[in-house]
Amino acid sequence: MSSNNDSIGKTLTVTILLCVICSVVVSAAAVLLKPKQVANRELDRKSNILAAAGINDASKSVDELFAQIETRYVDLDSGKFVDEPVTNYDATKAAKDTELGHPVPRSEDIASIKYQANVMPVYIVRDSANELEKVILPVHGYGLWSTLYGFLALEGDLNTVVGLGFYSHAETPGLGGEVDNPAWKALWPGKEVYGDDKTDPEIRLIKGSVGADTSDAEHKVDGLSGATLTSNGVTHLLQYWMGENGYAPFLNNLRAGEA
Repeated sequence: MSSNNDSIGKTLTVTILLCVICSVVVSAAAVLLKPKQVANRELDRKSNILAAAGINDASKSVDELFAQIETRYVDLDSGKFVDEPVTNYDATKAAKDTELGHPVPRSEDIASIKYQANVMPVYIVRDSANELEKVILPVHGYGLWSTLYGFLALEGDLNTVVGLGFYSHAETPGLGGEVDNPAWKALWPGKEVYGDDKTDPEIRLIKGSVGADTSDAEHKVDGLSGATLTSNGVTHLLQYWMGENGYAPFLNNLRAGEA
């Protein structure tokens, strides 16, 4: 009598072999693709920094354009430049590290970030005379459904906005997701973060549109229609990161030539 090819033992053997083979293939693919994934993430980071800074030249690659940007690290408490804390420093991971970050007290956490890195990367652009031309700052905070991660670029006066862009979020398409709309992003250049004291951020989104007769229009940007909570989130994250718990001490030191 021929053996039964449909026996439970043979079925289990075939299933186990298929699982092992598939696991090996998936693991191998993950290992082989990891360097490319890392390179793509780095390319995306550079592209978003360049976009926020308004640096564009179709004749040059992203790496060629990014060569003019200097990456530095800032201790947020002192507002001074420091060395890179660890090789391949990641501020997002550092925020939850007991040595590299700290919890944000709820009373201060208007951006709902919960944890903050002690040191943040900043990106500096200088002109041919080595004078400060632009500074690009990473910012993040919670909207309606997600944490929005982006970059805010300032002119050399450290107050006038060059651009704002978010590279990661999960806000509602057509509502909060309009943070990606080029028309909305085009409203930011020329806005001013601070008032006369250069310490307390006044930049914010408002309900409706900013008109010619709007008071303090230089500090206001049109809110996102139908997305009040996302609009509030953008306001809060900017006011947090541009305030005393964020980059304000660094920017004040930079203005005074003491960073």
